[in-house]
Amino acid sequence: MSGPYGDADATGLRLGAIGTAYLEFAHEEPGLFATAFALPQQHDYGASDDGTGRDRTPLGQLRAALDELVDAGVLQPQRREGIEYPIWSAVHGLAVLTGQGPLRDIPDATRRRVEELTFTFIGEGVT
Repeated sequence: MSGPYGDADATGLRLGAIGTAYLEFAHEEPGLFATAFALPQQHDYGASDDGTGRDRTPLGQLRAALDELVDAGVLQPQRREGIEYPIWSAVHGLAVLTGQGPLRDIPDATRRRVEELTFTFIGEGVT
């Protein structure tokens, strides 16, 4: 999403875009989505500090957006550490529930409404 770094509104839109892209990938590519988590020990979930530049993984993008929310004064610095995990859990859980889980057969409009509610819940938790 366009907008200057540190702009609260643009940063919020970027955070939402990350979640939306995650859910779209899970919905449109369920086999690849499942494969991505089939062998979790092959993923490094620690913060990237190898000096190679920005972490382009979904988790890295989430972390960058949350860091930007701190810089924008939206997220209090003392709340930042580790907050990516409950946020990721909420979005990933929704992806699983609406993918192969018990919400897989809900109408698209209902799924979009549940996604909106989840993002609102996350946004209220961050501010």
